[in-house]
Amino acid sequence: MRFPRLLTCFLAVSALVIGTVVPATAATASVSASGSSSASIAKAAVDPVSTGMVKSTLAGFEAGNIISDAVFTNAGTMSEEQIQAFFNSKVSSCQSGYVCIKDFRITSVTRPADAYCKGYTGAANESAARIIYRVAQSCNINPQVLIVMLQKEQGLITHTWPSAWRYNIALGQGCPDTAPCDPNYIGFFHQIYGAARQMQIYMEGKWFQWYAPGRTWNILYNPNANCGSSPVYIANKATSALYYYTPYQPNAAAMRAGYGEGDGCSAYGNRNFYNYFTDWFGSTQGGANNPFGNIEMIEARPGEFAVSGWAIDPNTSASLSVHVYVGDVGRAFTADEDRPDVGAVYPGAGNRHGFSARVPAAGSGDSTVCVYAMNAGPGANVLLGCKRLASLSGPPAGAVESIKPVKDGFEVTGWAVDPDTASPIEVHLYIGGVGRSFTANVERTDLPAAYRPHGTKHGFKATIPAGAGVHTICAYAINVGPGANSELGCSQNTHPGTVIEDRGRAPIGAFESLTSTAPGTVTATGWVLDPDTAAPARVHLYEAGVGREFLANKSRPDVGAANPGYGDGHGFEETLKVSGESATVCAYGINNGAGGNTELGCKKVTVNTQIPEQGRMPVGTLDSVVVSGTTAVAKGWTVDPDTRSPIKVHLYVGSIGREFTADKNRADVGTLYPGYGTNHGFEESVPLPAGKSTVCAYGINTGPGGHTLLGCKEVNVTSGIQERGRMPIGSFEALQVSGNTITASGWAIDPDTASSIKVHLYVAGVGREYSADKARADVGGANPGYGDAHGFSESFTVPNGTTGVCAYAINTGPGGHTLLGCKSVTITAPVQDRGRAPFGNYEALQATAGGAIVAGWAIDPDTTDPIAVHIYVDGVGSAYTAALDRPDVLAAYPGTGLKHGFYQTVPMSPGNHGVCVYAINNGAGGHTLLGCKNVVVP
Repeated sequence: MRFPRLLTCFLAVSALVIGTVVPATAATASVSASGSSSASIAKAAVDPVSTGMVKSTLAGFEAGNIISDAVFTNAGTMSEEQIQAFFNSKVSSCQSGYVCIKDFRITSVTRPADAYCKGYTGAANESAARIIYRVAQSCNINPQVLIVMLQKEQGLITHTWPSAWRYNIALGQGCPDTAPCDPNYIGFFHQIYGAARQMQIYMEGKWFQWYAPGRTWNILYNPNANCGSSPVYIANKATSALYYYTPYQPNAAAMRAGYGEGDGCSAYGNRNFYNYFTDWFGSTQGGANNPFGNIEMIEARPGEFAVSGWAIDPNTSASLSVHVYVGDVGRAFTADEDRPDVGAVYPGAGNRHGFSARVPAAGSGDSTVCVYAMNAGPGANVLLGCKRLASLSGPPAGAVESIKPVKDGFEVTGWAVDPDTASPIEVHLYIGGVGRSFTANVERTDLPAAYRPHGTKHGFKATIPAGAGVHTICAYAINVGPGANSELGCSQNTHPGTVIEDRGRAPIGAFESLTSTAPGTVTATGWVLDPDTAAPARVHLYEAGVGREFLANKSRPDVGAANPGYGDGHGFEETLKVSGESATVCAYGINNGAGGNTELGCKKVTVNTQIPEQGRMPVGTLDSVVVSGTTAVAKGWTVDPDTRSPIKVHLYVGSIGREFTADKNRADVGTLYPGYGTNHGFEESVPLPAGKSTVCAYGINTGPGGHTLLGCKEVNVTSGIQERGRMPIGSFEALQVSGNTITASGWAIDPDTASSIKVHLYVAGVGREYSADKARADVGGANPGYGDAHGFSESFTVPNGTTGVCAYAINTGPGGHTLLGCKSVTITAPVQDRGRAPFGNYEALQATAGGAIVAGWAIDPDTTDPIAVHIYVDGVGSAYTAALDRPDVLAAYPGTGLKHGFYQTVPMSPGNHGVCVYAINNGAGGHTLLGCKNVVVP
């Protein structure tokens, strides 16, 4: 029988990976980076050949020491923000219709703490970066390890069109080579948490001993055993864990291929782990020989990023190469500036280790800028850091602020800035298809804050020739860097032929009509013109002493015809909200320059007061609830937008409601809702029970549409009950059964308080605490002054068999607790066959005269019956039954039955033998290898 891929024992389903024999593509290679906590974000490199950047190699790879324990379990290498920045740096944009890991979010699940992880509190909408960071802290795993595993398993870090299934089996956790994935591990969160926890189980060495550190093991090159194997001394727990996860070492062809494909006997999982880790995060053995340094500045400047700092390699005093990446584009610089301050801190290294670089921006938007110190001797390249910031690059921006007729043409003013330069740029002005070039170099101190780094010389004020008539004028800002020219605007403009001069004349015009069609509004129409300008004038409309300003710029050809040279844009038609049954509006024409304003007249109109029914919900609020004795006064207001009439309000104390009318005077509400009047307030009294209560108010709709919760407030009525050390009272009333779920119910009161108290429920000897705070009107009626909130009803899942439950009422002060009673139930729910694989533990192999004792246990989760185990000695198998009593196994796996142990003496000849044990499935699903051990029979 051929050995299947190593499966897990009882603590976890197999954590074997998907695609461990698929080579990574060369396109994913990147510049190396350190694994130290101060340089823990990495940056993807483009093709090293075309950029001249350092290409990764497999130098330093040791099959028996792939990564040190210290690096593997260093959970502090990256913060959540650094992980997110790393993801952002690897994928600049996703293909349409896909979600890349930088944008991936999912709701996580709560997991309890155990011996391997500290547990996890689930949360909605968590990013991949946050989940990886939190899991790393919980399970004490280097987050860089999880990132590298995501890349080597599914390529998720650099993938630009990942399908949902890649996230569902992101790390291959629970997905053995020989069977479908365990549904308990499907989903991104389950993959990350499950794999990190599994690594700790592997490193513990209690249940997994096949690749135990400190020993030499024959490790296959490929799942095909014909491809051979070779002995590997496993130096540490972390390397052992990687082989449990991916039990193959790279052969010579895989090693020669780097990131590429070897031959038909190559496997790539552990090779690719080493490749990605060293390329992205530096040495897998720690950073003693790695370069180090500091980024002192990363700053966006017009058209570029400025970067400065210093870098030293501990193995040389020579100046290092520094690589600066903007997005995916990298450039090399030499850190050879004189830095005596650095030399003073690191004697013997010399002073020439500073760098100051300027790299071009790549267009508008945010960019990630990363800086690497390139290794010169032993060790690996180090990422000194990354920063994401908005680039000052892209197409020009600006505005045309005014176009006005002047003698023989138009004066055009505005501003224009190209983000890629602080220098003034050209502006092209077109009139009638004829363009002229101007320089935007006029002082402008009022530009938007985003352009402060560009200086103030970016305004323009230009005159272009034009005769009388209507002209189309367009303005363009001319691009000087990445991007294209920008249109600042096009508009039609009228030149009167003769320029109108400001002679201080007052506006002219007419207030033509005042109408009311929509409920609660009036519309004023007319026109106004300032004789000293062709530009639109302003009009002020006053109603009830309150003025509003509008621009009279609506088209009025009749006004333009009557006033040649001024154009048509001098009309107004404006709507005002009003209150009351009538409204008076006065209109004033406002002078654009010297001279006074003009009253155009006043008009009065009857206001349309009809409000149409639109099915809108009431609005309002519960302002306050004031308690006096056993009475609460609730105060607030509510309005139904579909009627002016007062509406009903329902006040609830707990589940008991009372109806009132919200018709009290509220002048503030009338001001807030003009036209609805002021009679919409309420101030009502409701009785309260002893103890804590919730008072809620609802605005009740008068027509179609729902009601509105106006608010709830908590109140407390103290009953005068005193603490006298009395014990609680109550009753354990029922223990009900549904399948494997039991529900314990009853009630409990401490006579010394009206507040709800705790109850302790012991199920099979294990206690849990709950609050007896469920509504029990019968208990409240029987115990006046204590309220209703004293019931309990709690459910538990229990295994088949007899289960006992005891209930205790817990005293809140002095005095003892009270046993409310004990009850028991017997459950015989059937076990369903769901095709799950058996599990168990191969615990012992002990030589004896004429053979060896093989011991352990095995369970098929789809039955409580004993199952068969097959024991293979040097490839020859015999069948036995795991039917011995194992109460310890039953305690660990409730409901699975007692008879699952095996303790079998198997005949063997003297000498060395390999003994493997398989748990045999009773129904659908595959069998499970529990493990293999060696024994020497005397």
